[in-house]
Amino acid sequence: TNENHFLPQLFFESNLLKLFLCFFIPIPYKRVDRITPPPPFNNFQHLRSKQKKETMTNNNKNNNNDDLQLVPETLLKKRHDLDDLKRKRAAQVRKTNKVYSKSGKFYVRKPETYLARAKSRRNHTIRYKRVMKKGMQKRASDSKQYDTIMTNEEEDEEEVIVDKNNGIKYQRNSVGSKMVFVVRIRNDVGISDKVKTILRNKLGLKADYQGIFLRYTPRNRKLLHCVEPWIIYGQLSKGMVSDLINRRGYGRINGGERVPLTDNTIIEKALGDDSGIICVEDLVHEIHSSGKEFRAASSFLWPFRLTAPKTLFETQKLNDKEGRIYGDRGEEIDKLVKQML
Repeated sequence: TNENHFLPQLFFESNLLKLFLCFFIPIPYKRVDRITPPPPFNNFQHLRSKQKKETMTNNNKNNNNDDLQLVPETLLKKRHDLDDLKRKRAAQVRKTNKVYSKSGKFYVRKPETYLARAKSRRNHTIRYKRVMKKGMQKRASDSKQYDTIMTNEEEDEEEVIVDKNNGIKYQRNSVGSKMVFVVRIRNDVGISDKVKTILRNKLGLKADYQGIFLRYTPRNRKLLHCVEPWIIYGQLSKGMVSDLINRRGYGRINGGERVPLTDNTIIEKALGDDSGIICVEDLVHEIHSSGKEFRAASSFLWPFRLTAPKTLFETQKLNDKEGRIYGDRGEEIDKLVKQML
């Protein structure tokens, strides 16, 4: 009886109870999704980073609790005035129609300028269609026209025809000449699209005061009549052709590279094998006489970049009707090109 009495006590004190609890009673445990990285090798660095974080949090708490810093009244007034000035300037910019240029300066463009440009484009398209259909009619003569300039007897009179009344006789138009020199004198403002394509693509005159040599054939003459308000052309003397090439001549080599004609070897490499032109004198002779190799010589030359014949005051003050000369000038173009060199 005494042994049976001590059986439960033995059960609880033995390991049987532990096994029973492991199988039948669930034990709570913590789930680990990922392995936490080990602490850094340098324990001092780890401790310093912790200290920095603690100090930053403490400072933020202290700043929130502190009172706001006082700002002087003069500084507040200055800030208010600057904000007010910026607001007024922004309102003025919205009201005015300002156009900013590359230099940073702005100018006001009025609506009348847009209307005037649209009107000129419309008028020039009408003129282009009329010239293409009917020609210049009575505005251009098909025969040579001459005029005289009165001069003194003391002046040099070389390569000109002298009249009995101490006058120099010259040809006013380019009828009968084989070659003309064409100079562009106006920009693209108020120009029609068809005239722009002729100037840029067919003649190669993309900017103001650019010049080219052109064969004066009936087809090219009609082309020049279509764009006459934007160009000035005439027949140059041989001396002026040589001055142009020597002073402002640039050649086109290697598919469009612009090179100054400082040496005859440049001309010989580009034109010597095909056309037989080996020096500047051959180039001048071929262009002035409009020979067989005129096309090769003119395409080799880059368009001449000339300067405006008038001063800045004259271009600003004179109107187009008063100070603008355009069209066929004949032999008179020598004097104009001399001013542009």
